[in-house]
Formats: sequence, C-alpha cells, structure tokens
Amino acid sequence: MLLLITDVHCQYHLIDEQVAYAEQLCGQAVAQVVVLGDFGLFAHTLYDFFRRAGRRFARPVSFLEGNHEEFDAFADLVGEYRDCFTWLPRASVHTLDGHRVLALGGAAYMDAMTTPRGCEIRAEDIAACLALPAGSVDVVLSHDCPQGIGMTNAPGFGHFGPPGFAGGREIAAHLQPRLWIFGHHHRWFDRTHGATRYLGLPESWKGFALLGHHGDLRVIDHFLDSPSTFWSRLTTWCQRLLGRESS
Repeated sequence: MLLLITDVHCQYHLIDEQVAYAEQLCGQAVAQVVVLGDFGLFAHTLYDFFRRAGRRFARPVSFLEGNHEEFDAFADLVGEYRDCFTWLPRASVHTLDGHRVLALGGAAYMDAMTTPRGCEIRAEDIAACLALPAGSVDVVLSHDCPQGIGMTNAPGFGHFGPPGFAGGREIAAHLQPRLWIFGHHHRWFDRTHGATRYLGLPESWKGFALLGHHGDLRVIDHFLDSPSTFWSRLTTWCQRLLGRESS
C-alpha cells in the first residue's frame, strides 16, 4: 500500500512515525511513501537529518515539490540526496504499487513570499499533462488543488482570491483519474466531481491517506506532537544564511 502524506515542512521524522502507525493499524507493510509537497527541501535541515545524524527513512520516500522548498538550490539538493529520497517531476507518470500516478508539484501564485520563484505551476506544466494519452492515469497527486472543486480559503487567506490553480479541471476531464489527492491547504477535503474523487490532506502531523494495491482508499486521522512552526524554521535558516554570508 501507498502512504500519502503532505506538508512535512522539514519535520522528516514524522514520516516514519506515521508509517509505523499505519503498519500497526493495518497489519501490513507500507510499500512506498509519497509526500505531496512542502517536504522541506532545505540544505541545512537535510544535512542535519541525513548526514550529520545519519538518518534514513524506514520505507522508500518520493516527493513532489510544494511552495516551501529551497528552489534556488533545488536541482543540486535533489541530486545530492538521491540516496535518501526521490523527486517526482511535474507532469511525470509513475507506476507506484500498481497504480498509474501523475505527479504535479508546485502551486498557484499567491505572493512573492508564499510562492517563491520556481514553485508556480506554469502553462507548460498544464500542457504537458494534457499531452498525455486520455485515460492514461489512475491517480493524480499534486500539491495544490484545481480551481473550482469547492475548496475554500483558510481564514486570513481570502485576499489571495479563489484557491487552486487554473487548468486542473481540464486535466481531470482529459485523463479521467479515479482519484486526485493534494495537500497545501492544511485541512481535510473530500468531494467528487464527475469520475474523479478529490481528497485534500492536512499537515503531516494530523493524518494521512492509505491507497491499497487494489485501489481501496483509507483516510487516517492521527495526531502527533505539533512540530515547530514553519516560520521559526525559516527564521533559523535565514539566520544561518546571513551568518555564512558575513563570515
């Protein structure tokens, strides 16, 4: 079975904690974990976890990019840590535990801070998805959701306009996936439009979804201890960066 989780925000240990809970709950091994964006691809946290502490994930982990990654060094970091996890590029199709999966990382533009350069879903990403053969995938995994599926803004985010990215509904109409699972909005969402069920996941420390080999989908609420906030980790990263530049 696949364990689908999102918005890890550099708290990599949470992945193994949720895997352990899932395997105990279900009595079977997780074949692979996919992080639906905001994995936390930042040089200092990756180094501390995987090199300094020598940690490795208990199960194979793949990820697609969200809007909180170190995009200026993205390709270098993906290559440097390819022994630890795997990146699923945008508009790429993979067979994961028997499921034909389309990966679509990135997010709709919000502002320069929230959606830095490199994370925005582009017209060419949508075109690449639409160029795939009709009906060629079973599941779409994305960070952001398509516009117009009924997702609403979180409190305080209304000024950004309607949530989601343009072109997603066209992808769904063309590919007719059975499932479209996403993160980014930090809360559960479950709605069906046409042939596609759309499932939104909360942050990694609140729960995850399990996709069985035969297509059965389970939604798992499981709260872990709340990690440090993204902003506190961002402040630490900025302080370290400024320290390197001034030395």
